[in-house]
Amino acid sequence: MHQTPTTDGAAARAYRALKAMAMTFAFEPGARLAEEPLARELKVSRTPLREALHRLASEQLVVAIPGKGFAARRLDLEEVVDLYEMRLALETFIARTATERATTEQLDALDAYVDASVAVQSTAPVEELVALDEGFHRRLAKLSSNAELVRLLDNLHARIHFFRWADMQGRRDRTQAEHRSVVRACRARDAGEAARRMQRHILHRRDEIADVLKRGHASLFMGEGPAARLDLAQPEA
Repeated sequence: MHQTPTTDGAAARAYRALKAMAMTFAFEPGARLAEEPLARELKVSRTPLREALHRLASEQLVVAIPGKGFAARRLDLEEVVDLYEMRLALETFIARTATERATTEQLDALDAYVDASVAVQSTAPVEELVALDEGFHRRLAKLSSNAELVRLLDNLHARIHFFRWADMQGRRDRTQAEHRSVVRACRARDAGEAARRMQRHILHRRDEIADVLKRGHASLFMGEGPAARLDLAQPEA
């Protein structure tokens, strides 16, 4: 079992940098990760680099290949569908639980967060908009008073982050309206309605992701996206 790196150690620094790269598909999907160049780029030795890579593999953000090292994740469309199904189950439960446990003051703070998010211009960088979107869902999860739910959501967010970027374009106004709708149900202490509104919200996201995928992988690698100009890895023969 791999030890969790200390927050100020070389392995922790490598982990944070590599996680950001993996979440945004900065590596060509399916490509082998060359440890020596990565170690030079991150200014760490190969031991902490490998520790960080093992941790990322345990989180399914990179792939460990026995006897060969590590590789970047492929763009697995079936996996994306599975992850959104998991998100549906997890976040509807979070909405229900947060409604039952959150204080009025905590819901006031969540409302204020939505207000602040709306104030951010739609022309802001997509990464900033994605962070605001993820921030809403994480704050709601924390209102469940269940640290394990927050941990599961964090891992899920990391794995769908890149597709969330693709899904963010052109849908921000509806996202904010749906967030407000969930908070209103929480304020009314209607746990069932909060769960139903979250369900509709996640299903909209799933359908929009499906639409992006139907238009083809290429649309995910155009414009200002973090993986712009990367080629998709070819399937192994």
